[in-house]
Amino acid sequence: MQIFINGRFLTQKITGVQRFAIELLRGIDDLYENGDLSKDYKITILAPKFEKMNKSMFKHISIKTVGSRQGHLWEQLDLFKFCKGKFLVNLCNTGPILKKDQISVIHDAAVFSNGENFSFVFKMWYKVMLKSQAKFSKKIVTVSNFSKSELVKYLNISSEKIKVIYEGKEHFTRQSTDNDIIPKYNLNEKPYLLAVSSLNPNKNFRAIIKALNHVEHHNFNIVIAGGTDPKVFSSKDTELPKTVKHVGYVTDEELKTLYQNAFCFIYPSFYEGFGLPPLEAMSIGCPVIISNRASLPEVGGEAALYCNPDSSENLAEQIKKVTTDPTLREKMIAKGYEQSAKFTWTKCAQELIDTVATLKI
Repeated sequence: MQIFINGRFLTQKITGVQRFAIELLRGIDDLYENGDLSKDYKITILAPKFEKMNKSMFKHISIKTVGSRQGHLWEQLDLFKFCKGKFLVNLCNTGPILKKDQISVIHDAAVFSNGENFSFVFKMWYKVMLKSQAKFSKKIVTVSNFSKSELVKYLNISSEKIKVIYEGKEHFTRQSTDNDIIPKYNLNEKPYLLAVSSLNPNKNFRAIIKALNHVEHHNFNIVIAGGTDPKVFSSKDTELPKTVKHVGYVTDEELKTLYQNAFCFIYPSFYEGFGLPPLEAMSIGCPVIISNRASLPEVGGEAALYCNPDSSENLAEQIKKVTTDPTLREKMIAKGYEQSAKFTWTKCAQELIDTVATLKI
C-alpha cells in the first residue's frame, strides 16, 4: 500500500500543526521499528525543494522533492499534478482543494469562529480551501471532539466523515533540559507559576495579569515565557506586578526545565483545537490550571483545575487553591501523569494508519 504525505510542513516554521505532522510521522517510524506496521505500507513524504531539509530525519519514511514551486502554488499545482491517481494524506490543514483520493487533517475551525484574528486574505483563502477539502476528501481527521463539532457546524459535513485522533506528548518527555535558566533569572528564590505570553487574543494572556490583582499577599512569582513582552498587555487596570518575571524566548530545553520547576502552569485560552501545552506540562509532573472552554477539558480530564476564561476573579480563586493546598497539588500531579499517559504519538500514528486502511485504497 503506497501512501504519500503532503510534506509542505517541512519547509515551514514549527508551530502546533507542524509539530503534529513531525511527531505523528515519528510515531509511524516507531511502529515500523517495533514491528507493529507491515512493510507492505510504503510511506513517502512529497515536499517542495528546500535547502535546509533533512531528508534522513525519519528511519523508515522516505522524502522526495517534487515540482519547482513553493507554498500554496506548490500544493495546488505541483503536488496535485504528481499525486494524480495516488493516495495523499495532508497533516497540516492545507492540501489540494480538488483532490478526491486523500485524507485531510483539519485541526480547528478558527478561521470561521474567530475570523477577526486573521487577515482578510488569509481568512478567505482558508475558508475556500477547508470547505473544498471537506467536500472532496474521502475522510477528514481532526484532533478533538470539540474540533469535530466545529467542523460539522462550519463545513457542512456529516459527523460520520470525521475521525478524531488525539495528539501525543513523547516529544516533550524525551526532550532534554537546560537547568541554567533557573539561576540565570533567579527563579529559585521563591515558587513560581508559569505562563506563556502570546499576542494571539485566543490565548487570553491578559486574564492572568488581571487575576493577580485578586490574589493578595501571595508568596510566589509569575514567570512569563515567550517572545511577547507582557507589558503589551498592561493598561490602567492591569499594571504588571513586580512579581512578574519575563524571561523572553526560551529554547525547548529551557521550557521543559521551566515546566519541571513550576508550581503550576496557567493556560486560560478561549479557543484551542487540541491544546498541547497543558498535556506537555502534565506529562512531566506540572499541575495545570486551564480554561473550561473548547477542547481543553478533553485534554485535562480530571487532572486539571478549570477556570472561566471570562472571569479573572475565577482564575484567581483557582490559583489560590493550588498555591495554598499542598495535598491538592500532589493529587493533581499524580492525576496529570495518569491523564497524559492516555495520549501517545504511536497511538495517534496507528489510528491514522487504521483510518487509511478502512478506505481500502
